[in-house]
Amino acid sequence: MPNHIVLIEPEIPNNTGNIGRLSLASGCHLHLVKPFGFELNDSRVKRAGLDYWKHVSLTIYDNIDDFFKQHSEKDLIFLSSHGTKTYWDIPFKDEQYFIFGKESVGLPAGLLKANKDRVYNIPITSVHIRSLNLANAVSVVVYEGMRNNTIQP
Repeated sequence: MPNHIVLIEPEIPNNTGNIGRLSLASGCHLHLVKPFGFELNDSRVKRAGLDYWKHVSLTIYDNIDDFFKQHSEKDLIFLSSHGTKTYWDIPFKDEQYFIFGKESVGLPAGLLKANKDRVYNIPITSVHIRSLNLANAVSVVVYEGMRNNTIQP
C-alpha cells in the first residue's frame, strides 16, 4: 500500500511540481490542500513536474478542515522544524500520511500542539538556517521510508 505526501497550503509552484514528480517516483499518493499560492496549471508547476503530472496519484482538498475530516483516523505524521523528535524516530509503515506545511510558516501552531506526539523534525546543524526547502524535506522523509522498506517502488 502506498504512503501519502500531504502539502498544506503550498506556496511555491516549483516545489509542488518537484514533489509531484517525487510522489510518482516513490509510489506515494499526493494530497494538496488549498489555498495554494499559485494556480495548479502554472507553467512553473508543469516545468518542475515535467510531463509526469498526468500520472501522479493526486487528491485536492478545498481547505485544511476538509482534509482532516476525511483522514483524522489515519496514521498522520507531521513534519516541522518545531518537532522535538527527528524523522529517524518515525515508526515507518505502510499507509502513513507525511504532512508538511507551507513554505513561509510551516504547519499551524494549533495543529502542532494538538499532535505533539506525532511531530518530527529534520535536524539542521547551522544556526543560520530555519528550515530546508520543502521539496528537499519531503524527499528526505520519503526516501528514509523507502530505506526502511516501507515504501515499495
